[in-house]
Amino acid sequence: MRLLFLGDMVGRSGREAVYAQLPGMIEKWKVDFAIVNGENAAGGFGITETILEETLAAGADVVTTGNHVWDQREALTFAERQERFLRPANFPSGTPGRGSNIYEARNGARVLVANIMGNVFMHPELDDPFRCGEALMDGVQLGRDVDAVFVDFHAEATSEKICFALFLDGQVSAVVGTHTHTPTADHQILAGGTAYLSDAGMSGCYDSSLGMDKEEPLNRFLSKIPKGRFEAATGEATICGCGIDIDDTTGLATAIKPLRIGPRLENVTPW
Repeated sequence: MRLLFLGDMVGRSGREAVYAQLPGMIEKWKVDFAIVNGENAAGGFGITETILEETLAAGADVVTTGNHVWDQREALTFAERQERFLRPANFPSGTPGRGSNIYEARNGARVLVANIMGNVFMHPELDDPFRCGEALMDGVQLGRDVDAVFVDFHAEATSEKICFALFLDGQVSAVVGTHTHTPTADHQILAGGTAYLSDAGMSGCYDSSLGMDKEEPLNRFLSKIPKGRFEAATGEATICGCGIDIDDTTGLATAIKPLRIGPRLENVTPW
């Protein structure tokens, strides 16, 4: 099967690019399952239910999130009823919504998708992501109980990201990092057959500071005095992510390649 993942969708610029291009990507590349990280979709901070539904209508099968998941307070309400919306699984017990779920792909495959957040330089008060990953796969065998397992690991430190992937190597189809908004060049298949990428990058304007209009971040570095709020950059967006080929029998990855379409960055497609 073919799985497409798009990194953190930032602001209106990122949303409009994804809405415009995702349907064509799915059709052209015969994508069986598409996942979009949407935690920065509403002006760079969180996601609304309207944006979630528009992203699903554009072809996303699941929308994942991260540390900005509750920035739009309405998410605390719709997280319960929207089965294709995931928040980090290692929030405390009783947190609204779900951190993982099993979905049916276009080819009929059973795809387990999980959203887990790192602790290092992030939120150390959350449950241990390694134990969370272990619990995710407790009693679940790839190729028997599900046909593919994808983990969006929303984390800051690349050391934590690769160690998390190594911990689950051979048990899941792919571990792809999000959060830093900068695409990395270390896409690979680990020894046990799990696809890995430290960060998928963002789907947003790269003439910016991580998707934010560059003037205020630059001001804060220079003066240390805030002049206003961070605002999502409005320039033309580049869509970033990756494409993963997964063996229909074993559920392990056979290939992972980057995706970058838009201005400023060198363009590359996975298929």
